[in-house]
Amino acid sequence: MEIIQIDTIDQYNKLYGLKTLHPLVTIADLSKARQNIPLECTINYGVYALFLKQVKCGDITYGRQPYDYQEGTITSFAPGQVVSVHRDPSITKLDALGLLFHPDLIRGTDLGKNIRRYSFFSYNSTEALHLSEDEKHLFKDCLKKIEMEISRPVDKHSKRLISMNIELLLDYCMRFYDRQFITRSDANQGILVRFDELLDQYFESGLAETEGLPTVKYFADKVCLSPNYFGDLIKKESGKTAQEHIQDKIIGLAKDKMLGSDKTVSQIAYELGFQYSQHFSRLFKKLTGSTPMEYRRPN
Repeated sequence: MEIIQIDTIDQYNKLYGLKTLHPLVTIADLSKARQNIPLECTINYGVYALFLKQVKCGDITYGRQPYDYQEGTITSFAPGQVVSVHRDPSITKLDALGLLFHPDLIRGTDLGKNIRRYSFFSYNSTEALHLSEDEKHLFKDCLKKIEMEISRPVDKHSKRLISMNIELLLDYCMRFYDRQFITRSDANQGILVRFDELLDQYFESGLAETEGLPTVKYFADKVCLSPNYFGDLIKKESGKTAQEHIQDKIIGLAKDKMLGSDKTVSQIAYELGFQYSQHFSRLFKKLTGSTPMEYRRPN
């Protein structure tokens, strides 16, 4: 399969036969693409990209998982992500709108400082954003404002105004994802219950002793979600982060072991997955206000 590296905006526009108006940002209307794109290819993104797919025109995979997209969905990618595209040969016209911007565009801006908070750039399988008609209009309106700005001659206000409009679009996407988390609440509750079950299994099976402390990524993989999407889902459903759930489980088990056995603090720490008992004692003190020995000591 052909591998296409996209490190600049101009590379992307040339790939589809589109015009480059600004070296660091573009609004790509793929319905106007003039190049024949391979039916199958792998794209290695060196830029940020968001696409509104107006029709389902094939399959996208990120890693080994299929991307959950259909008509009216947003897919988003960050620099360093590799995406495989399998285009439907019966569809000759790509009906999609995209925003692509280079990391250099937002360096030194508020958006550049806050880009990590847009965690959806790292979502993957079954995690695309499904838009309502009103949400599609808002998305397109933001794209039009960005396109209008990059079509103007560059002046001292250009970078700030472009980055502000991109930030507005990303904020809307965050709102849309929040709405999607709510509308999929029943399914999300099932994942929360599964998370609790997996936490119990991890410690009951003795995995902590052999594999160490459990990570958010471990549980995200078990439910076939990316760590960012999984973490956002857990936080929105429970009010606590996934890491806080893990720590609560560890402290609860530690308290049971401290009061229900004569094992040393070091033994308990090792059983819970800590490599060093000092790390266990530090976390215990941070979350309970007392050291393990103080907790164990009778009043």
